[in-house]
Amino acid sequence: MPLKRRDFCAAATLAGAALTTTPLLAQAKVPQAGSDYAKLRKPAPVDAPAGKIEVIEFFWYSCPHCNAFEPVLNNWAQRLPKDVVFKRVPVAFQDSYLPQQRLFYALEAMDLTTKLHERVFAAIHVERQNLSTEAAITDWMAKQGVDKALFTSHFNSFTTVAKARRASQLMNAYEVEGVPALGVAGRFYTDGAMTKAMDRALQVVDFLVAEVRAGR
Repeated sequence: MPLKRRDFCAAATLAGAALTTTPLLAQAKVPQAGSDYAKLRKPAPVDAPAGKIEVIEFFWYSCPHCNAFEPVLNNWAQRLPKDVVFKRVPVAFQDSYLPQQRLFYALEAMDLTTKLHERVFAAIHVERQNLSTEAAITDWMAKQGVDKALFTSHFNSFTTVAKARRASQLMNAYEVEGVPALGVAGRFYTDGAMTKAMDRALQVVDFLVAEVRAGR
């Protein structure tokens, strides 16, 4: 299923690209604005407390490249310094993506992200299940042992709808072109199209975090 922002799901740059850090990337030149990352024309909203640097991953459960990136991202996120706040933001480039957007926030509300976030990816990309509708998602959640009525209440709650709406606002504020993509401190954006590989994108994020920390 194509990702319809610019008909782009990082396919052109990630298909066949390595997702693990290589010595070549580690020795790459200092990231350059305009090629490795973009500085936002207008600052995006941030939720991180004062003194913290917010890093966002924009993703879509049905994107195969987000699925491939997930373990690499997890390893990177576990080593983040204490002044960095990392969060995931599900995108909705078109209305058909809204159910998966709500799924993420329902999992978050039920404190099930750690348990089921990666299982959602596996269900879609390994088991080839179609989790694109509320009914399919709710049935799948029930099979995971989650109370169906409770999940439905969270899926359709005002809080979930509001968070999904804010996610779309953030997506637009960062001018996200495709996923997976990364935003830093409401000021910078990078993705696989710019860096040619998502592990390189994480190196760019590390560079940008250091720049923000240094007040640049």
